[in-house]
Amino acid sequence: MDFTYDDEQQALRESVRGLLATAYADHDARRRAVAEDPGFDRTLWGRLAEMGVLGLPFSEDHGGVGAGPVEIGIVCRELGRVLAPEPYLASVVHAGGLVAAVGTPEQKADLLGRLSAGEIVLAAADTSPGGRWAAQADGVRASESGDGWTLSGVADPVVGGAFADHLVVTAALPDGGTGAFVVDASAATVTGYAAADLTRAASVRFDDSAATPLGQPGRDLTASIATISDLTRILGANQALGVMESQVRATTDYLKTRKQFGVTLNTFQALTFRAADMYVSLELATSVVDWATMTIAGGDRDAVADAADRVGLQVSRAGRHIGQEAIQLHGGIGMTAEYAVGVGTAHLEVLDQWLGNGPHHLRRLSERVTDHDLVEALS
Repeated sequence: MDFTYDDEQQALRESVRGLLATAYADHDARRRAVAEDPGFDRTLWGRLAEMGVLGLPFSEDHGGVGAGPVEIGIVCRELGRVLAPEPYLASVVHAGGLVAAVGTPEQKADLLGRLSAGEIVLAAADTSPGGRWAAQADGVRASESGDGWTLSGVADPVVGGAFADHLVVTAALPDGGTGAFVVDASAATVTGYAAADLTRAASVRFDDSAATPLGQPGRDLTASIATISDLTRILGANQALGVMESQVRATTDYLKTRKQFGVTLNTFQALTFRAADMYVSLELATSVVDWATMTIAGGDRDAVADAADRVGLQVSRAGRHIGQEAIQLHGGIGMTAEYAVGVGTAHLEVLDQWLGNGPHHLRRLSERVTDHDLVEALS
């Protein structure tokens, strides 16, 4: 399997990297962006739209570019490298992916067209308080009201929801199953807050809020919702990989320059071995992420679900290892919000808890082990 980028993919990577370098040349720029509402750079969001980056996943008929998963993964990885707080994964990949998967042609043209142009921000409200990464909705219920639909309940956390214009909500249907709806943010009570990595999330309460069904009203969309969640997990792993690449680079550079007892830290063999272990974790994660990203192109839902769990488990373990070691090898400064290493580790944890942590993916993988008569647990 060839993991080498072609010329167009290389050009995309360099273009996105160059743009992000102007906005987040150092960690202080990122700190200023998250310190004020809406928690990201609106100007940069518009420039990403001008470059066609916001429309990468969507067809040209709906105002997009029609790019593949590798190209979207490149963007996510570059965003991760600089810890960019722009809600690309939440708005474009996740919420936009739901609209693209189940919306009517008119809904796609409207919502995805405006999202691609940078005119709106979408957020997926598909997690109930205390929920555990299930496609079935239990925190929000949908009801038919005359000729329309209303929603009641709470979704939390809604990543990127604090300043979203429209919410893409999954809700339990009256006759069973899970539907998807679009709700104007003004029709719900949105309480924003800062996550551990200082990006914005929200708790959203629906109280008979007017909602528009995505696609055919009353249709059970559980399978499609699960697939979009799996796609988001894989592309989120690309973003996590970008974070880990930066952490490994920052740590090795620190060991080469920071002096203790009159010599640089990389003189001490034990520290060099620990940095080497970080690199091994990164390389293993890179291989799995690239493989999982290419699996998306096959269009097989079961294969994508399996790939999402495999990459989710590997990246969860690698992220925890690399993040902890980066902080340990930097010392006290690694724990501060003023330094990218600590914030990067927090961002890896936010992605892990949003998209499914390692034990969750391990449990899902174990449930699919059906080709053995007897499975013995490792002691």
